[in-house]
Amino acid sequence: MTGKNQGAVPDLDGDPFAEHGRLLSRPAMQLLGGRFRFRSNSEQLLQLVDEAYAGLPKHRFATPAHEFQVTLRLVASAKSGGRSRPPALSMMSGTDLLAGGGSGANFAVLSPPRRSALVCVTRDMLQFPYHTRYELIEFAVFTLASRAQRLVPLHAACVGVNGRGVLLMGASGAGKSTMALQCLLERFQFLAEDSVFVSPRDLLATGTANFLHVRTDSVGWLGASRYAGIIRRSPVIQRRSGVRKFEVDLRHAEFRLAPRPLELRAVVFLSEQSASGAPLLRKLPKLETLARLRAEQAYGTSLPQWAPFQKRLVSRGGYELRRGAHPADGVAALRRLLSQQ
Repeated sequence: MTGKNQGAVPDLDGDPFAEHGRLLSRPAMQLLGGRFRFRSNSEQLLQLVDEAYAGLPKHRFATPAHEFQVTLRLVASAKSGGRSRPPALSMMSGTDLLAGGGSGANFAVLSPPRRSALVCVTRDMLQFPYHTRYELIEFAVFTLASRAQRLVPLHAACVGVNGRGVLLMGASGAGKSTMALQCLLERFQFLAEDSVFVSPRDLLATGTANFLHVRTDSVGWLGASRYAGIIRRSPVIQRRSGVRKFEVDLRHAEFRLAPRPLELRAVVFLSEQSASGAPLLRKLPKLETLARLRAEQAYGTSLPQWAPFQKRLVSRGGYELRRGAHPADGVAALRRLLSQQ
């Protein structure tokens, strides 16, 4: 086409899909049992990758590890009218692809069979670095790692002692973050705050021990300790629920991160109820453990690897942990449990 006729369609750009432009890259990162390579047309996006994953323990399941490729593209913004936070993602799937899309050109498209993902972020979205990292980049990394390696994804915390781990589950307000924090302060190995990925064959659990999120109004019990100082100096993020939390970077000399995947020895469901003088930890019948697991992990139950996972985990034991006078009481109960396994 010459473009001289008014009604003619102009020539297509020589690279309409931006396939040939130069991309920046990072050395491969060992995450969630796999090796992730990130590349981008934006140094800002790669800095968000560094903030999320640099300095984490290198967890491995298999040798050689699966290789993953994540491409991050910064694109122009459409007029948004100004927002206090970006719209939530909508999830969709088709033809072996999984996707999450927000407003405008903010989306992630994943191909677990090819172990690759494309994440597009608008310049407007960069005003929300927490949401960009958590809802787009982390969505791509977590989904690829779990689907391609057939791991069971769980909404749970995980801590351990000497390579033995325990899952912590509970409804909002049950004290999962508080218990995870107290475990961290008492030198437990810390694996993850709320996203754990488990190999169903051997119950080895991995996660990203990068941040712990602590409500801004719930650190009074720490007093004036140096840990309280570390937390209060941390940045504050706001969840979509409106709750404000300190985002505490755990890659700090004060804390112990699990150097390798933890072998799960039990699942503990946290209760809002006070123990009121009774033992804090109560062993649950197998059928009750199974029912609680299914109720807590609706997404996991839909996956083919759920059946062998639940069978092995339930055989290890399920427990309910009620509240003591101080979070340290619950940590002592968890330590005794892990020492007996």
